[in-house]
Amino acid sequence: MLKGRITKALSGFYYVEAEGAIYETRARGLFRKTKESPLVGDIVTFQVENEDEGYIGEIHERKNALMRPPIANIDQVLIAMSMKSPEFSYYLLDRFLAYAEAHDIEPVIVITKTDLLEDDASLDEIASVYKPIYDIHFTDRDQINEDLQEIFRDKISVLAGQSGVGKSTLLNTLVPDLELNTAEISNALNRGKHTTRHVELVEIGGGLIADTPGFSTIEFTELDKYNLKFCFPDFNSFSEACKFRECQHINEPKCGVKQAVAEGELAASRYDSYLAIYQEIENRKARY
Repeated sequence: MLKGRITKALSGFYYVEAEGAIYETRARGLFRKTKESPLVGDIVTFQVENEDEGYIGEIHERKNALMRPPIANIDQVLIAMSMKSPEFSYYLLDRFLAYAEAHDIEPVIVITKTDLLEDDASLDEIASVYKPIYDIHFTDRDQINEDLQEIFRDKISVLAGQSGVGKSTLLNTLVPDLELNTAEISNALNRGKHTTRHVELVEIGGGLIADTPGFSTIEFTELDKYNLKFCFPDFNSFSEACKFRECQHINEPKCGVKQAVAEGELAASRYDSYLAIYQEIENRKARY
């Protein structure tokens, strides 16, 4: 039996890297009973047959997992947001950040297409909101490699962001051999198009990154509204001043978070995003 990591999934086969070799494996039938499916990024134990083939018998405990794209044990998500085409959105960025926090994945913000701006005022404003909380990079086509190469070392990364923000361009620039298919942005719909046929982890800067264009839409189907506040880490220090221990920062009096927003110590855009996502979760229909 060998232990290794799944680096590629394609048509029912799982390609596992172990001891410097790649093995083509299938999942044992027992996984159908437990309703488990191996994911790219999983650490697995497998039995070798026919020299470089085998069967997966055990999936080791995951620290996290996403279904779209289907990857496990992710260390960081690079959230790509563009300044133009499509326009930058604080709300969309906050949705991706909250989603990453909810899945215990470290977010890294990558702002693209900064060369399309006429001045840097909006970049300074974005930096003032997010730099105290997260790692943030501002990129254009000429600066991508310099800014981002070292953040991949010893980590598994995925990309996220709205369609058309330049995720495929970013990834193709960092890993030229990938040659991801990227359609031109549709001016009419203001949305990008891209395709990928499988999920694979490829080496980059001493780490691994999924070669998919990343995920562009998210839903908070698994997040409880009472736990949403923990997905906004910049609320933490201000919530200590709340009168009520279980304060949700909505209608409660003497709320430290609302007070911080009123005094300009906490960005109003962050609080507005929190309220919108909270309302979305509250309006979600119960499933029985």
